[in-house]
Amino acid sequence: MSRVAIVTGGTRGIGRAICERLRDERGFTIIANYAGNDDAARRFTEETGIATARFDVGDHDAVIAACEAIEAEHGAIDVVVNNAGITRDGTLLKMSYEDWDAVMRTNLGGCFNTAKATFAGMKERGWGRIVNIASESGVNVPAEMIPYGVTKAAMIALGNGLAKLTRGAAVTVNTVLGGPTYSDGVASVVESLAAAQGAPAVAIKAAVIGENRTSLLERFIEPAEIASLVAYLASPLASATNGAALRADGGVLTTTL
Repeated sequence: MSRVAIVTGGTRGIGRAICERLRDERGFTIIANYAGNDDAARRFTEETGIATARFDVGDHDAVIAACEAIEAEHGAIDVVVNNAGITRDGTLLKMSYEDWDAVMRTNLGGCFNTAKATFAGMKERGWGRIVNIASESGVNVPAEMIPYGVTKAAMIALGNGLAKLTRGAAVTVNTVLGGPTYSDGVASVVESLAAAQGAPAVAIKAAVIGENRTSLLERFIEPAEIASLVAYLASPLASATNGAALRADGGVLTTTL
């Protein structure tokens, strides 16, 4: 019987790449969470054969109910990938409380909610994987993205703290620090800029990433490259990796640790 994995924000971008990699490389039964676009979710399932579940990761009761329903249909949840996230860009002086709260509720609250729904069962069964998709912005917080950066830093701390509760069980909790990734959202921005400027999208894409002076990769990271690290962390190969924050940032961060 294959292991059951939930990937939040799983129907597009990085989440979709993770779902497909876990399906193809690990043979998991995947449930891709999404927030509200039913038509896009249907197309995703038609294209991938991966089931979906609609729920708001920031709604504690909805997450508990959804995980119970998933377990009733597919079996115990063995793997959780917390990928769902939003941002509300702007400096603190121009930011509303509502924007701050929305980012905290989704990015950090979603991780807490899925852990509450699944962690105890993983410990009881003696095996499980939780992978939080954070960002290099959690280490080097951009001034215009403070709520986003704060949630990503907190996700690193949450993963490290939760891992300390896994002693004696083959359960691991780790965090991936992604760098500038060519997700669906970034692609949309690039395409909009290209249309507005009458320039090729490939040129705008190169110009945008060219503004990042510390990237050793000197290009956007592809979603599949983030998915590769997640697939490793979700596997038995990563049994000795626990409570860690692993980088897939293209060398953007300049510190050793």
